[in-house]
Amino acid sequence: MRGALRTLKLKENNRTTSKSKRKLLRKGVASVLLLNMLCFSLVPAMALAEGEQTESTTSTKPASVQAGATQIPSAESLDLQVSSAILLEPVSGQVLLNINGNQPLPPASMTKMMTEYIVADLVKQGKFNWDDVVTVQKNAANTVGSRIFLAEGDQHTIEELYTAMAMASANDATVALAEHVAGSEQAFVKMMNDEAKRMGMKTAHFANSTGLDIADMPAEFRTQDGKETVMSAMDAAILAKYIVTDHPDFTRFTTIQSKKFRERDKAPMSNLNWMLEANKDVTNFKQFAYEGLDGLKTGHTANAGNCFTGTAERNGMRLISVVMGTKTEKARFVETRKVLDFGFNNFETKQIIPPKSTVAGTETVTVKKAKNTSVPVVSDQGVSFVIPKGADISGVQATVTLGNETLTAPLKQGTSVGTVKYSFKPAGMDQTLEKTVNLITAEDAEKAGWFKLFMRAIGDFFRDLFNGIKNLF
Repeated sequence: MRGALRTLKLKENNRTTSKSKRKLLRKGVASVLLLNMLCFSLVPAMALAEGEQTESTTSTKPASVQAGATQIPSAESLDLQVSSAILLEPVSGQVLLNINGNQPLPPASMTKMMTEYIVADLVKQGKFNWDDVVTVQKNAANTVGSRIFLAEGDQHTIEELYTAMAMASANDATVALAEHVAGSEQAFVKMMNDEAKRMGMKTAHFANSTGLDIADMPAEFRTQDGKETVMSAMDAAILAKYIVTDHPDFTRFTTIQSKKFRERDKAPMSNLNWMLEANKDVTNFKQFAYEGLDGLKTGHTANAGNCFTGTAERNGMRLISVVMGTKTEKARFVETRKVLDFGFNNFETKQIIPPKSTVAGTETVTVKKAKNTSVPVVSDQGVSFVIPKGADISGVQATVTLGNETLTAPLKQGTSVGTVKYSFKPAGMDQTLEKTVNLITAEDAEKAGWFKLFMRAIGDFFRDLFNGIKNLF
């Protein structure tokens, strides 16, 4: 009897154990299924929720705004009596008028603009000071043409000589500065030609610091290759652009109407630029005075004729004009007025894209290991073009080029991630206007914590696994 009872208890215990095992097995299977469900659904969903971006190297988005045409007079209608002429807006570098502007011609004293730029730049760099004393050498003392009659051994400050060069076009003052800066005029000429290449002047060749014909230089200081100074109107405009951009204080020299070089001088030096706005009240020059005009440099030799590089600013827009080869001294100012009027009457500067703008289609970039992998990007600066007055912005295109390197957190706000080139062709203009600016991150991209990176890695693993299985079918 007792044996039968033990047998029944053993069977009952076995049934209980079997039930427990089955229960544990069911729980284990359920746990595995739940874990799989989480791995295949929740984690990838978390990873995907953080955002993916397909990186493209270029993206072009045309604007939807249509423009109305503004009629611009033809260059021929100006009836310019010049060998060549250029009208340039220095900020954008746009050429608004070009008449034979790429032909190299003798520029006469417009050459001095390069001397002015180099000397002012060296002072700006701290290599020289305006009050440094210059001792006049033989070459400067024997220089002819427009001059302040320096004698060998005379001493004057850089600022005094620079003023005489900029306003009165004094050849001897110019040579004195060149020799002081470089040791000799020919060493300075090498500096001039090197700067011309750096600035992108395509035709310019300098033989001296003044623009005098070689035959008019003191014989022992002439260049040996026989090449005269030449420069196209376009090159003169480029040089003027560098002056007004890099040395905006140029006006403290170029707007002086008259000034004595020495206290003992009977007559003051006179500014050869008759078009200065300040001359509107001067009887002899008020017919030439031009609103907003504050520079830059006249020139005249028998070979060059009469030349003038002028610059004026109105309503926040500065223009640079160059006329070369006019027949008379007055004519260079009459023709310059035509060129500048053409610019100010027909064109305006208009902001096409404001600073910190997003680009449609490239609002964000992917930054690996960041808390938020999708980081917003914007342009680092605004874009302005000179367009016909009253014209709408039409057909603007934005072409984005992202960098090839992988972006990885942490990244500071303002990090460059690529570029965007804006371009469009306004109605009434022949040229397509273009400007490229940087694309930068609009906020910091902080590095994610280890747990977030771990979960993201799991999500990436299963997503890749799922995509691999899906591609099998």
